[in-house]
Amino acid sequence: MPKVKVRNNNVDAALRVFKKKCSETLWDYKQKEYYVPRSEKRRLAKQAAVARFKRKRQDNDRRNKF
Repeated sequence: MPKVKVRNNNVDAALRVFKKKCSETLWDYKQKEYYVPRSEKRRLAKQAAVARFKRKRQDNDRRNKF
């Protein structure tokens, strides 16, 4: 379990740091919460790749416009 020191009674900043440290652990937990078949994983990975490509293409179009 990650530990965070509270400095200058700033609990909000310490909580933010704690959540950042725990985010990977929580993500792994959520991913393992239920079984996902290989075909579903491949489909989701493909969707993510297409979305990344579209974002990158849109960003390049925006830059080349000016």
